[in-house]
Amino acid sequence: MRLPRTWEPFRWALFSSGGMAAALLLPATAFVLWVAAPAGWVGLRPREDLVGLLLHPLGRLVLSALVPLSFFHWAHRFRYTLYDGLQLKHLNALIASICYGGAAAASLAALAVLWTL
Repeated sequence: MRLPRTWEPFRWALFSSGGMAAALLLPATAFVLWVAAPAGWVGLRPREDLVGLLLHPLGRLVLSALVPLSFFHWAHRFRYTLYDGLQLKHLNALIASICYGGAAAASLAALAVLWTL
């Protein structure tokens, strides 16, 4: 018996990896940039070091993974909020297309900006 092919496992994988990456990396990044640096605990110059992070190849690679995963995490969460929360089950295909298409478009735009700096 052959199982039907669906994108649902791939979408759930993007959701879970995006949630994990956001949960692990975003609080640490926010703490360093918005608490530790202004308090003088770390020697960061806000603009110069942030631009240096964006221009460094390792920083770009990390952001190239974090930003799209965060967008797809949002898309999956928003899709199921509309699907279950607002009971829009009859619009499932349209909502999925808009959410994941929007996440893909936003990811490509963010990556284009990141890699053309």
